[in-house]
Amino acid sequence: MNNLQIINSETLKRITSKRSGETKFFEHTNYLSSLYDLPSMLDDSEIKFVIFGIKEDIGVLANHGQAGAKNTWEIALKSILNLQSNHFTNPSNLLILGYLDFSDEYKALSEIKPDQLQNAYRSCVEKIDHCVTELVCTIVKAGKLPILIGGGHNNAFGAIKGSALALESKINTINFDAHTDLRALDGRHSGNGFSYAIHDGYLDRYYIFGVHENYTSKEILNHIDASKSNIKFSTFEDLIIRKQTTFKKASKDAMKFISGSKFGIEIDCDAIQNIPSSAQTPSGFSVNQTRRFVHYFGSHPNATYLHICEAAATGTERTNSQTGKLLSYLIIDFMNARNGS
Repeated sequence: MNNLQIINSETLKRITSKRSGETKFFEHTNYLSSLYDLPSMLDDSEIKFVIFGIKEDIGVLANHGQAGAKNTWEIALKSILNLQSNHFTNPSNLLILGYLDFSDEYKALSEIKPDQLQNAYRSCVEKIDHCVTELVCTIVKAGKLPILIGGGHNNAFGAIKGSALALESKINTINFDAHTDLRALDGRHSGNGFSYAIHDGYLDRYYIFGVHENYTSKEILNHIDASKSNIKFSTFEDLIIRKQTTFKKASKDAMKFISGSKFGIEIDCDAIQNIPSSAQTPSGFSVNQTRRFVHYFGSHPNATYLHICEAAATGTERTNSQTGKLLSYLIIDFMNARNGS
């Protein structure tokens, strides 16, 4: 876990603020004082959730997407640490690890010739896969629930593989996404994490919730049709435009399909309307629909992890603050759902 950078006191001082008469989240949550403390913290029975950031958008660039997901962790961390500490937020259940740092990889990439970058990006994603897999496996094996924030959707592979290795069995996944991320096995990037997870034997049943019909190729639809015992989907147009089914019924159908064994919850912010992301959409699910989705699937005892990805830090302070609030809502919604609230 050489890439893991823990939260230090300087970071806390810089991004948190106190107000007289209030107690903030950062005052009652848990941190590591040293990486050597990780095993003992994971043994702590009070800690149920372990959150960490993934500071990369190399997988997005490898898929010809827009950069920005690398810095999502920072805006999410600032938002959640400054929440109120109360019986609704319950910060004592959470261990905040820090983030996986890939600055060395970015430095190496800066020296690569432009015509060789795509291959270099995809090679780099394999290294990122290894780091994410190792950390998720450690957390799940300890009986805790990992929450992954930031980075491209390539990190779904590490979340799935790490969980499967810890549990010694394939897992299922529900993906709240405008895209299937079932692209060809042509080198790792943000568009084929689920393809590789299926191919490598870590992902069993896969449900994509709210796929956009305009951005799903005929080849992928044919692939899903040929794999319908293990892959199912609902489209955004059926749910919201034509209203051929309801959000509630589609959620129940998806739950029935994936909840027979342990499953991961994937939230791609590309699916949420007007949220800055690698493929921002003007037509998507609302924030409140997304929150209900996280709570519904998070409430099932087989929910094993939450992965929120592809949100982009734009550099605009107000926009970043709103994105941070969105992420903190989803994090607390998942924690409350798993706590039975």
